[in-house]
Amino acid sequence: MGKPKGKIDVSAASGPLHDPFSVLAGMDLPEREVPPEPEPLPAEPRLMKRGRVVLRRETAGRGGKVVVVVGDFPETMSAEEIAEMARSLRRALGCGGTVRGREIEVQGERTPEVRAWLEGARFRVVGP
Repeated sequence: MGKPKGKIDVSAASGPLHDPFSVLAGMDLPEREVPPEPEPLPAEPRLMKRGRVVLRRETAGRGGKVVVVVGDFPETMSAEEIAEMARSLRRALGCGGTVRGREIEVQGERTPEVRAWLEGARFRVVGP
């Protein structure tokens, strides 16, 4: 039986290793074109703030567990908007919570994350 077809001989007797990039050394390759600098974007229009909200950290009546309460939403926001915002906030932070009245309760000591999310949603945040 001879050598199987499709196999590469890797024995040491076959000679020096082959450089796969040696073929490219003799080719006349085109110069790389540098793309032009992109034009600067126009100044972003000033985004309207959505209002002021207050953060509170509470433990009372929860067996020592901490919740972050977001309250004092502007009167222009409906209860459905607040509930949708609570859903998005909980999903973004990966935590639990609920809406009670016009306040959002987020489970856990997540004050910095809640503040950052609300500021990203264009609210002015007051509190810890």
